[in-house]
Amino acid sequence: MTGYKVVAIALVLILGLTFVLTSTASAESLITRAIKLFGIAYVVRQFGPDMNKFINKMTGQHGVNWEGTTKVVPIISAGNGIYVGAAQVQGASDRVSETRAVGQVETSISGLRAKLLVPVNSTKIGQAINRIPGVGVSALLDFKI
Repeated sequence: MTGYKVVAIALVLILGLTFVLTSTASAESLITRAIKLFGIAYVVRQFGPDMNKFINKMTGQHGVNWEGTTKVVPIISAGNGIYVGAAQVQGASDRVSETRAVGQVETSISGLRAKLLVPVNSTKIGQAINRIPGVGVSALLDFKI
């Protein structure tokens, strides 16, 4: 299966899940948001390697000299709404392999808008979540929930 087909399938699954869940009467309920959050994160985990290949191809990274590797992980954004989606991280192979998700915090102060992107080592609630140093975010794809 080509990268385009896999990414298209992943996007259709994400959009379909979002449509089905937001078309119900209780679309704004906490349970619905949680289902969307975990459903989209699951799709990102399942299709992450294919999405990574697609992003690398679309951003023309062929022949660019850089060290390390890339990986697509779920991203959870909070600030002006809650968003969930995919983020491509880039860095040394051992650090990228430790990365399980990206946390994004958005804030606005006196007309200044800030987005803090933090690659982390866990997605589990109740477990210590630590920043992964030496890893950066190179691409984003997110959906408002």
